Amino acid sequence: MARTRWPKSRDGETPAASSDGSPEYDRIRPTEVEECLRACAVHSGKMVGSLDRRRAELAEKLRQVLAAHAMAQGAAPAAPSGGGAKELLKRAAKGVAGTAVGGGGTLSGDVLDPLLAVGNKALECGYDDELRLALLVADTVLTQRRNSRAGWRLRARTLEAMGRQAATVEAYERYLALTDEDGFGVAPRIAGLRESARRQHELLRLLERDSPRAVTYGHGPVTDAWAEGLALSDAGNWEDAEPRLVGALLAMEREDSPVQELQEALGHYLGLRIARDPGRGGSIGELLEHYAEMRRGRMRGPIADPLLGGVEWLSLGEFRNQIAGKSICLIANSGRVGSSGMGREIDDYDLVVRFNSYKIDAPHTGRRTDIHATIHKHGFNWDQPVTTRLVYGGISNDWKWSLRNRLVPGAQKYLGDESLRWPLRNIGKVGAEEWASIPTTGFNTLWLLDFLDVSPTLDLIGFDFYETGAYRLQAAMKMAITSVHEYTSEKAWVMERAQSVTDMRISLR
Repeated sequence: MARTRWPKSRDGETPAASSDGSPEYDRIRPTEVEECLRACAVHSGKMVGSLDRRRAELAEKLRQVLAAHAMAQGAAPAAPSGGGAKELLKRAAKGVAGTAVGGGGTLSGDVLDPLLAVGNKALECGYDDELRLALLVADTVLTQRRNSRAGWRLRARTLEAMGRQAATVEAYERYLALTDEDGFGVAPRIAGLRESARRQHELLRLLERDSPRAVTYGHGPVTDAWAEGLALSDAGNWEDAEPRLVGALLAMEREDSPVQELQEALGHYLGLRIARDPGRGGSIGELLEHYAEMRRGRMRGPIADPLLGGVEWLSLGEFRNQIAGKSICLIANSGRVGSSGMGREIDDYDLVVRFNSYKIDAPHTGRRTDIHATIHKHGFNWDQPVTTRLVYGGISNDWKWSLRNRLVPGAQKYLGDESLRWPLRNIGKVGAEEWASIPTTGFNTLWLLDFLDVSPTLDLIGFDFYETGAYRLQAAMKMAITSVHEYTSEKAWVMERAQSVTDMRISLR
């Protein structure tokens, strides 16, 4: 039987420690591409017939990276069947002669991008085996390309999912040091994790102070002390139960247990504490405050200005009044715009609308941005001053999280409220049956402006639906033109309503 290439800890064990005493996965494990591809091939075999949607999608990403490797070696890719996976495994076992370029052993883009897609999809699965695969991919990429932003971010997100808080912060910091645009909101994520760690430390010190006997039980097996404490608590003997439970919590801290496990155990203990001894010493309120802030810090970063610079919420009706009677141009993030020479014409419109990770090069793109429309998942250009910012998102809670963590106080005067969160679906009531693909930011905005129908001029500049590629901020140029958007349908919708069409301009009014 083929063996996977990552350490798998048994229940109750911690991963093997490195020479400096840290768990093995807290440090990059030098990993050759051949080793990673073999692990991918093995994992691909395990995914065959999976009914889990995420694992089925991972299986397809695994097939793609193995096919890319086979192509890089000059061989035709195998079919996505059980026999095909075996054939790809055989090819991966021959080495990675086709995946390296130059003398530095770096991955070629033909294999690097599919490999990162495997890591991200494995992380999305969230299961232990898939998290180990994601970490293996990150370590492989960083072995070959030490300064890979995508590699460091994948490693940080994977370690965060595994509960390795200190190593997570270190990886996020390495990513942040390599980029000028914090489009993924990493800085507030780091701040939140640090605050969470501080609160956790304070909480455990309070427990240590309140239960001096806990030290007696803090050096033995965690599971034994915890089980004895629960049994004594169930029997109504809280006086003897508490030091064992606290001792187990201190042992988890000492052994650097995954933060999710420690957080869950702390929540269980505090629940028992409230039920058994709600008023002792009046300290329960302080404990709960630290616990709440510990959890909150892991979910979202701190906000220096809760009022976000006094931003004014903008409803659908108020947005209509803001744009009524004004000429509007929507500027694509396309290669065609980047060489258009239309900067002055663009700035002559009453309102200039730009999207997501737009890039300014005044002679071609113009200087002004009056309305910035963006998907909530990315934070590019949120710090650029605009009159109005429209943030789109399909899921209300995720949208609210992004606003709280990404919005820059003072960078906008008006902010679209929930009535403007997802125009095509929520305002137009156009469901997935009628429009199956996820609408792009540009299409959501264009649909909204067309629906309101209060602008005498509504022009699209440089919209070629990515025929000339993307023209974005440098930090966003590696982002794929995602397949979840169906650009053909959007183009057809635009052309059906176009009043005039030139090489650079499509006019709907």
